[in-house]
Amino acid sequence: MRKVAVIGGKRIPFVKSFREYNRVSNQEMLTACLHALVSTYQLEGARIGDVALGALLNRSTEWNFARECVLGTALDPHTPAYNVQRACGTSLDAAIQLGLRIAAGQIETGIAGGSDTNSDLPLMLQQQLSWKLTALRAAKTLGERLRILSSIRFRELSPLYPSIVEPRTGLSMGQHTEKMVQEWGISRQDQDALAYTSHMNATRAYIAGFFEGLVIPFKNVSRDTIIRSDTTPDKLAMLKPAFDHSGKGTLTAGNSTIYTDGAAALLLASEEYAQRRQWPVQAYLTDGETAAVDYVHGEGLLMAPTYAVARLLKRNNLRLQDFDVYEIHEAFCGQVLCTLKAWEDAAYCKKLGLDAPLGSIDRSKLNTKGGSVAIGHPFAATGARIVAQTAKMLQERGEGRALVSICTAGGMGVTAILER
Repeated sequence: MRKVAVIGGKRIPFVKSFREYNRVSNQEMLTACLHALVSTYQLEGARIGDVALGALLNRSTEWNFARECVLGTALDPHTPAYNVQRACGTSLDAAIQLGLRIAAGQIETGIAGGSDTNSDLPLMLQQQLSWKLTALRAAKTLGERLRILSSIRFRELSPLYPSIVEPRTGLSMGQHTEKMVQEWGISRQDQDALAYTSHMNATRAYIAGFFEGLVIPFKNVSRDTIIRSDTTPDKLAMLKPAFDHSGKGTLTAGNSTIYTDGAAALLLASEEYAQRRQWPVQAYLTDGETAAVDYVHGEGLLMAPTYAVARLLKRNNLRLQDFDVYEIHEAFCGQVLCTLKAWEDAAYCKKLGLDAPLGSIDRSKLNTKGGSVAIGHPFAATGARIVAQTAKMLQERGEGRALVSICTAGGMGVTAILER
């Protein structure tokens, strides 16, 4: 098996939805990231082994989304591409898939990425109206057309908006997380404290110049706009619950990710190919794991990474404490804290097939350049953002091992190990 090198990543600034990137498409955002990779690594005219890209909020007409993004760049048009979709873990899963093919010797290079926008929503027709319009197109006579048109009801003209709820429960991710934090006894104060740390870490990273080379200007925006350098624990404490208004709610707009527009892409290669191109290797993607939970029958919706990490550690003969960097996606600060507490719980870890708890981590190693609550969370882009950020951190350290963990809608989780 060949080693899978993370060469580098590029992303556009992540921004609050319905603002700077209003009416900008997923394809335009992600193509900008690919352009930056092509320019930085001199890939003009190069044929990449494969390109795996995805978006959650995509139009049905963009069925060949990834390929169209590639054709919009200076890459050799013989470069193949395919769509990936695993909710918030999309671009991390894309990186793992390409990494496996590189390790197996099928391809030498790959680009993984993702994009999402709420500011260019793909609205849908009511199902009844879709059926009638399909029948209208097939109608042969004027009488048939008039009969179909007269059957359309006013209520059927109302469009359907994409909704971030679980189809099997009808609950939003935030509502599910409220259940989780109540089950695990996670306080509002602890959630706000993690949110504050996320913003401060991201602020310090920008001041130190960490994001130079990672974040490229786009649409007159040069840096992430969601980071609140001026936030304080007192300001966070003043925010009202966002998902549960019964008086018991602890999730707010301050300790949860907000709707975000953005895109990110990541260049991977075999170690041998990187050496031939004289590309410095930032880190190596050594393993990945996915998992799912039965959230419909009581398991926490966003707890699947607990299973995935347990399997990942066992396969690699590692302890939870054997990492220098922990990048745990902050869909909600409460979800991160539930995960950490579950790993410390003997009864829960027994359910994971373990004889003892995985234990605690050193919190000073967690999301040290800012997490999703501060930076933002364009669903399919987050995995590539985190891997690129983590690889650069390991490069700057000169050595180390990192654990990446992302929870997703549908009760799934995607995790990976990076090393240098």
